[in-house]
Amino acid sequence: MNAAEVVTRFAPSPSGGLHLGNVRTALFSLLLARRSGGRFVLRIEDTDAARSSEEHIAALQDDLHWLGLDWDEGPGREGGAGPYRQSQRSGIYAPLLARLAAEDRAYPCFCTSAELELSRRAQLAAGRPPRYAGTCARLDAAGRAARGAAGTRASLRFRVPAGRELRFDDRVHGAQRVDSTHIGDFVVRREDGTPAFFFANAVDDSLMGVTDVLRGEDHLANTPRQLLVLEALGLRAPRYGHLPLLTGADGAPLSKRNGAQSVGELRAAGYSAAGVCNLLFRLGHASGEHGCLSIAQMAQHFDPGALQRASAHFDPIQLRHWQSLWVRSLAPGAAFEWLDPWLPATASATQRAAAVAALLPNIVMASDLIGWLPVVFGGELEFEPAAREAVRSAGSDFFRLTAAAVGEEADLGALRTASGRKGAAFFAPLRAALTGRLHGPELAPLLRAMGPQRVRARLSAWAQ
Repeated sequence: MNAAEVVTRFAPSPSGGLHLGNVRTALFSLLLARRSGGRFVLRIEDTDAARSSEEHIAALQDDLHWLGLDWDEGPGREGGAGPYRQSQRSGIYAPLLARLAAEDRAYPCFCTSAELELSRRAQLAAGRPPRYAGTCARLDAAGRAARGAAGTRASLRFRVPAGRELRFDDRVHGAQRVDSTHIGDFVVRREDGTPAFFFANAVDDSLMGVTDVLRGEDHLANTPRQLLVLEALGLRAPRYGHLPLLTGADGAPLSKRNGAQSVGELRAAGYSAAGVCNLLFRLGHASGEHGCLSIAQMAQHFDPGALQRASAHFDPIQLRHWQSLWVRSLAPGAAFEWLDPWLPATASATQRAAAVAALLPNIVMASDLIGWLPVVFGGELEFEPAAREAVRSAGSDFFRLTAAAVGEEADLGALRTASGRKGAAFFAPLRAALTGRLHGPELAPLLRAMGPQRVRARLSAWAQ
């Protein structure tokens, strides 16, 4: 690896759908690498077998590809630092954990969950912040042997040195100082033998050559622990930056409870990857660029110095704004490619293209098409009360004349001439009879998309 190369990573746990906070972390990490020609690594942190699944891993990678956040190194794109799933790296972790134990940097802990909870409650009741009381740190070799002989399973706990001032520079929150006395010894290997987050996450960052880590500010308190682990193993630490949390309308961290949608749900609703990424680019990152940007353009304008400390508010209205800007920027071919999967496959390519041209000005999300499919491709119309009244008020002669004027093409001018009407007296009943609504796309392209036979049939139905 080039000594000056920037290497970033995204390291999700595959325990559920990819949410917007994860996506923003992945986006910023990719942009930080791309702006300097560096590498972006994907690592799957799946040591928690009970919560991880192959289905979640596949969905996560599919979502990243859809968003355009393609990794340079990771699953499916192997490099020299693999494997890229933590569940496959036990052979890397084991000797490092053994080394910590051999050097008395870590010790076996036999405390049960019940004992740890009792200690935590006692400390809280005494007005002290809860941390490990050091019970097993004082066990001698005989005491450890006795606990082991009794069948008690042991975790491995890192021995935090006392009286140290730990310093690091966070690229979002600035200079940080932490007294090691307030940390407490922490678990680096669980009772089942799997590595804990503090250990595996830090070790993998170093061994994979990661130079810069961007992650949520909920991990800020973890950094001193991880720096201690890396120091004990003689491994290089990355530079950390802890991003502000995304919040919902209620000010609470974004979650299902306050209306947050996963990437999969946004895709299903018809949002575009560009709309999602353009909004996230502006959440917690100050940018003077107001247009809809590609990932490559975002990389050019991404400024790590513009990362903000304050929590960023996610607003669904703003998501629709960026989605709308993207839609309006689409060339005809790109618009057709985006919307075609939502159109009936039985229709001809010509009719589908005409439908996209007619409906695109009224579309923000692809799912907005659904209500217009019966209008263009046939099906029972749902009439708005006002539209039904407009049809009735126009009278049967209006529809007899306009239906008779439909030739090989449904020409709007010919229909208007045949009706003898102008303005709203012509457009309102015509639109209502054809669509069941009084508002919608321009009529001329809509007539072309519907085709003369469908237009004639709908007008004739009201000519009786």
